[in-house]
Amino acid sequence: MDSLFDRPPRSGFVRVGVILIIIIILALAAFCVWKYRNSVLLAQFLGTDNHQGQLVSTATYSCDGGKTISAAYYAGVTKAPQPQTPDELPTPTGSVSLTLSDGRKMILPQTVSGSGARYANAGESFIFWNKGETAFVEEGADQTQTYTNCTTGTGTQDGTQGWSSYASSTLGFSVRYPQKYAVAQYLYTNLGPTVPAIPGVKFTIPPTESAGTNLGGDTYVGVEQIATSTCSADLFLDNPQNMRTITDNGVTYSVASTSGAGAGNFYEETVYAIPNSRPCVGVRYFVHSTNIGNYTPGTVTPFDHAALIIEFDKIRQSLVLGM
Repeated sequence: MDSLFDRPPRSGFVRVGVILIIIIILALAAFCVWKYRNSVLLAQFLGTDNHQGQLVSTATYSCDGGKTISAAYYAGVTKAPQPQTPDELPTPTGSVSLTLSDGRKMILPQTVSGSGARYANAGESFIFWNKGETAFVEEGADQTQTYTNCTTGTGTQDGTQGWSSYASSTLGFSVRYPQKYAVAQYLYTNLGPTVPAIPGVKFTIPPTESAGTNLGGDTYVGVEQIATSTCSADLFLDNPQNMRTITDNGVTYSVASTSGAGAGNFYEETVYAIPNSRPCVGVRYFVHSTNIGNYTPGTVTPFDHAALIIEFDKIRQSLVLGM
């Protein structure tokens, strides 16, 4: 067989040129891998846990079924792009490093969410949600929850330890609620015959919470959605009153209330709408009570209105929106 030097000069130059091009390509590839070795994307392939972002916090979550999640949260290394419109949500640049009790390890970039923190892989086949001391994981095309009711174990500080989680990929939100509450999808139809019903999911108090009191058993917290280009609380009520804007637990709400009475019954409704949510999301407090004076003295006690609202507030504060 002829050696490289026995062949015509031109053929030799071509071979040398090809070899040089291959060397240059490999060198550039190696340089890129080294330069971006700490990026979220490459870290998943290289099995590294290095981040260019600064470590913000760490947490260990205990979940149903004895499962656990260890999470390390990192700030982004680049400044987030500024929203182009008032309704557009800012693009996050952070990431999370997860170690699951089933042995899997991964690094996920933070994605846009209306409330809470959402982290997902490129195909959105694995989504990690976090808000405060709670978290859960959704996997697969149908976004089945595989790690549920995950808490840091300090939930006793806000009274939500042991609560259940509800998540809907169709409606795009998750929320925590007391275990004995009843959960059901519903249509809110109290806006009159000419206004479309508002779809939502309601969390109704258990019978034990109203037993022996003048609190109606149909009292609930509802999470509702309206397809509209603007979002405010008055869209959810027939006769909105006391319109105001508040910020609670880092979330800004448009708030409105209404009330009514008839045949010894009292009805109070307050809606907390999230202005930058699309579709427009509102959390409704529906409180039904009866006139305590209509009962034989000593047979029924007034319900604890303040305690009920505190419990409803905790449900609302746990809401996580995925946009």
